[in-house]
Amino acid sequence: MLKSSAGRWLAGLGVAGVFIAASAAPAAADPVDDVTLYFPDTNVALGDQGKTVAAKLFTQVNSQFHDATVRYDYRSLVGKVKVEADGCETPEEGVLLCSEHSPVYVDQTYGASLTELNISATAEAKAGDAGDLKISFRVGKLEKATYTSRLQVGEGVDLAAGPDAEFDVKPGDSFEAPLTVINAGETTVDAVVAYFDNDYSIRAVGQYSNCLYADERLVACEFDEKIPAGEARSVTLDYQLGKDTYAPGSQYGNARFMTPADFENLIKQRARAGAKAAAHGKGPKLGLTEASAKIARSVQTDTDGGNDFWNMSINVGGRNGADLEAIGAELTGKVGAEITARVGFRNNGPATLDRKHSDSEVTFVDITLPAGTKAVKVPKNCAPFKGDGTKLTDGGKPGAPAYRCFPGTFAKAGEELTNDLRLRIEEIVPGASGTVRINAPCECTGGFKDDLKPANDTAKILLTTTGGQGGSDGDGGSLPITGESTALIAGIGALLLAAGVGGFVLARRRKTR
Repeated sequence: MLKSSAGRWLAGLGVAGVFIAASAAPAAADPVDDVTLYFPDTNVALGDQGKTVAAKLFTQVNSQFHDATVRYDYRSLVGKVKVEADGCETPEEGVLLCSEHSPVYVDQTYGASLTELNISATAEAKAGDAGDLKISFRVGKLEKATYTSRLQVGEGVDLAAGPDAEFDVKPGDSFEAPLTVINAGETTVDAVVAYFDNDYSIRAVGQYSNCLYADERLVACEFDEKIPAGEARSVTLDYQLGKDTYAPGSQYGNARFMTPADFENLIKQRARAGAKAAAHGKGPKLGLTEASAKIARSVQTDTDGGNDFWNMSINVGGRNGADLEAIGAELTGKVGAEITARVGFRNNGPATLDRKHSDSEVTFVDITLPAGTKAVKVPKNCAPFKGDGTKLTDGGKPGAPAYRCFPGTFAKAGEELTNDLRLRIEEIVPGASGTVRINAPCECTGGFKDDLKPANDTAKILLTTTGGQGGSDGDGGSLPITGESTALIAGIGALLLAAGVGGFVLARRRKTR
């Protein structure tokens, strides 16, 4: 089957659930040559074994590269940082050269990981030492991509989260979530950041001056309290479950504790991924304790990233469903004209459908074209309809009489999700019409089987053919926008999701399975 990526989400720095309309993705003139390299800014701790990090490669289309080499230049940190990898060479001090001995296969959605590096601080390093890591990816003698990352040495700390929480809540109800951070290391923590990744339905009540919000959703809270080794601090957060939460069901959220330096790196990744900027709230300060934000802090980084997550699960009670209504079209044109059919569905609510966790489609949209028309331009998330055997490689293929479209993992109550199909009128067929059918049956993951009003799951595509010859109706449909970094934007989003620190999905790109 063909499946879109985890759909139309873009939440500020891990606040999953801000709906945005799908937009045209910037596309390189030749997607085969659009190769993008990425390596996250990295903090390493004094006296620690180091961090294992790998460069990522992204392309517009599935690609394979032979005879690939990667050059890592960290000469600005010679004597301060070591960059090592098995099977790689050191042609000069501060340079690591790695040959990829097998072909590098790059998935157009998930990218490819290159050789893993171990980055560590030397015995001579001091907290605050920083410099550039310059990376070059070559195929044969041709340089295909470059990237510059920032490496920084910091004091090591170990932040741990308190016990997880579980709640029984109905749509519209308020609840309190206790949050605890523990200094599990041997060094005083100068400050801590709680970074949140909550489902769309989990809404923060009130705003605080030391917390960041994107589209009124909680992103992070910055606490400037010093936490001595072995001590813990707590704070209680006020939440409300949205009235548009689907019920019965489940909702999830988490917080990850990190140092300000690690959080700064995360913000940079978020910005590169195209997420909406987060801003501080206008309310009072939310505090663990009172402390001056002007106190100078040394650079710190968490040495154990496996114990710093706090999770909450919500059992959603009651009943709150959704009515998805098919959207058809009324088309008019002459023989030879090209016209645009904007078709899809509207979520009439009252509940929003959110399938982010299962990464499954909220519904399937089957489109049958009116007789006498031919599809000449089709979105990538629509494939010629061949039942459950719809081919992965056929997304966006024109010329078929019927299509199945995959709208994504999220459908907000009150909003429409549509696709533009460009049709050419080939001949006059009296009474010709097509259909749009949603909630279509499929022996596959996803779909919606509990529609409140199944009677409106089908709509017509009506075609009125006028005399004479026609041309374009003036609407060119969704044409590619030239530009760069589409693969990087989507790829970083995927990295944040995989790391559990990004609940947003990028509407600029879709994946197939």
